[in-house]
Amino acid sequence: MNDETNSRGISRRDMMRMLAGTGMMVAGGGLLTAAPGALAAEVPKKGGSIRVAYNAGSVSDTLDPAAGSTGGDYIRFFMFYSGLTQLDESLTPRMNIAESVSSADAKTWIIKLRSGVTFHDGKTLTSADVVYSLMRHKNPQTASRVKTLADQFASVTASGPNEVTLTLQVPNADLPVILATPQLVIVKDGTTNFNSAIGTGPYKLKSFAPGAGTVGVRNANYWKPGQPYLDQIELISISDNAARVSALLAGDVHLINSVDPRSTRRISSTPGYEVKETKSGLYTDLIMRRDNTLTGNPDFVKGMKYMFDREQIRSAVFLGYAVTGNDQPIPPGHRYFNASLPQRGFDLDKAKFYMQKAGAVGTTLPPIYATTDANGSIEMAQLIQQTAAKIGVNLSVNRVPSDGYWSNHWMKHPLGFGSINPRPSADVLFTQFFKSDAPWNESAWKDPKFDQLLVSARGETDDAKRKQMYGEMQALVTDEGGIGIPSFISLIDANDKRLKGLGAIPTGAMMGFSFAEYAWWSA
Repeated sequence: MNDETNSRGISRRDMMRMLAGTGMMVAGGGLLTAAPGALAAEVPKKGGSIRVAYNAGSVSDTLDPAAGSTGGDYIRFFMFYSGLTQLDESLTPRMNIAESVSSADAKTWIIKLRSGVTFHDGKTLTSADVVYSLMRHKNPQTASRVKTLADQFASVTASGPNEVTLTLQVPNADLPVILATPQLVIVKDGTTNFNSAIGTGPYKLKSFAPGAGTVGVRNANYWKPGQPYLDQIELISISDNAARVSALLAGDVHLINSVDPRSTRRISSTPGYEVKETKSGLYTDLIMRRDNTLTGNPDFVKGMKYMFDREQIRSAVFLGYAVTGNDQPIPPGHRYFNASLPQRGFDLDKAKFYMQKAGAVGTTLPPIYATTDANGSIEMAQLIQQTAAKIGVNLSVNRVPSDGYWSNHWMKHPLGFGSINPRPSADVLFTQFFKSDAPWNESAWKDPKFDQLLVSARGETDDAKRKQMYGEMQALVTDEGGIGIPSFISLIDANDKRLKGLGAIPTGAMMGFSFAEYAWWSA
């Protein structure tokens, strides 16, 4: 948004039309009281306990929303805390513990809180809790995983007992979407010790052992009438896919995530079990670090990208549970997807040309780090290794355990794989992973033009212009970015059919990590 536009402001009618056009109506009740995706065919029953196996768990598991970075963390956050907004199956933000989130100019936002919301210890939710929860992410000492998002907040102040005024550095029409980010759930004012996980969420903490398991019991005073349904949820970590599937089919657990496509037939053919596919923006990407002389060479990066046999990866690695990617993070089907970008194909001649230019032929290269926890990364690494050998490039693969991969290996080697969960908006995705100073800027790629476009797009209320800006940013990442994205991977969960209420929210596994408040046991 330019200064002239900013100075004259935007009429409320224009703002609401713009928000409606981008799927972001922000005021009103909007309670999600039934599982998103479909009307419940049966009346939910109360009672029952379930065990849930997630694929990622380590000693870094946390109950502190600012410190969370894995799907397991996000499940815990949505079990024990509540966000101001939450996303539905179309990634439209709905009101949660906020009764309304509204703005006349996309820069100054008024957040009105629901009355009667209480924390697990009986304290009533107030605006002070919201101010503290949001502003702590800006404090460098907090070391928040979403500091780059919170840095957009110029000020967050209590303008009443149940009202907060949030002013942004620059306008951003995506704020209601941003507020649904797992780390931005609301904690009690002044909390520094999160071992008790005192929140306003559907479950209360019973026990927590990082890397081992979490147990939550039903919050009888949850503010959504009738919810949650289950008496207890136990979340455990099983990193091995085969072991996770076996645990499900043996009845030891009732819901699992990250199902290997090769296991889907076995599950579907077993009476009493089902597979749930959610098309998403999840991707496993090859990271080529810019802070290494060889892997940071633009010619090396281009050569590696041309070695992706994308159709083989889609069909052989993911067995069709994926769509082809083009080395940028916005998936086909997203409203801001740039469909005009030429699709990069598999081309050994071009790969060899660029690898020779980079001096990578016939020399020892850094190994590619891969793990089972980065979906398909081992298979992709092996395919690239085989392809590279055909043009005289000697690549090796370091297969490392999933336990500790994200803390010990991710972004710490010249070549390695990442696995990025879907994000609810282009702004959130680009801000967290591609902005020059983003802590999760995987390849350490820096582009001032990209950064400038990112800020401009946030404040652009003309959706067509916004789409054009995001299109330019995708072109920059595809052509110059230090990551390769060959596919967007479907989320595959599986469950005991007696577990009901499960829908699809494409921000992540298990209903965008929020299954706990919707699931119920029919037996």
